Amino acid sequence: MLQVFHHIGKYFLLLKRVFARPQKWSVYRRQISYEIESIGISSLPIISIISMFMGGIITIQAAFGFTSPWVPLYAVGFTTRESVLLEFSPTVISLILAGKVGSNIASEIGTMRITEQIDALEIMGINSASYLILPKILASVIIFPFLIAISMFLGLLGGYLMGVSSGACTGYEYIYGIQAFFEPWKLYYSFTKVEVFAFIITSVSSYFGYFTTGGALEVGKSSTRAVVYTSILILFFGLIITNLFFNR
Repeated sequence: MLQVFHHIGKYFLLLKRVFARPQKWSVYRRQISYEIESIGISSLPIISIISMFMGGIITIQAAFGFTSPWVPLYAVGFTTRESVLLEFSPTVISLILAGKVGSNIASEIGTMRITEQIDALEIMGINSASYLILPKILASVIIFPFLIAISMFLGLLGGYLMGVSSGACTGYEYIYGIQAFFEPWKLYYSFTKVEVFAFIITSVSSYFGYFTTGGALEVGKSSTRAVVYTSILILFFGLIITNLFFNR
């Protein structure tokens, strides 16, 4: 238990250094642009493929699960919309990004630590924590909502294509369903989760990478720990945010 509090304290002390006032914002702006490309744009293909297929799977399962004649056919589109917007895109895609982006960040910073590149930055008087980690956090907070919005659109599009092509529902029923009983505050809920998850993925992964010790084997272990703990924290904070929004 003491080890847990040790890591929590160490994490917040690192964040204090990360959010120290930068000396040159021009350098950070270039880094943020690079990280947006590295973290966000490179993740688009896997997000797009998974979103399309999962949207189709949700639609087909919903269509063939509603066997009662009392259930209107537009419920298929409604169920797909609720599943994609509330949980699949914000939470499941964030878990996938935790595996892809989080492991990459941890291994990148961990490699810099064991090859003494971080020590070299410190010797030159550079705040290595801020220089290496802050652009990643800002880039993820900026780009993740766009990635999730694309995932939502492609999930609903995949549901439409799979539902209509398989005969599970008609195009009119599906579109009517995704428009029915829409509540805008649910989008606010989803994107609030996304912003929190973006911060968790980059900051926790950076923490494990920054404090890597040893050699190449330890870099792999740090990367694994980053993905595991990030995934647990995503689910934990997802539960907290859900309680805050739905227990009103």
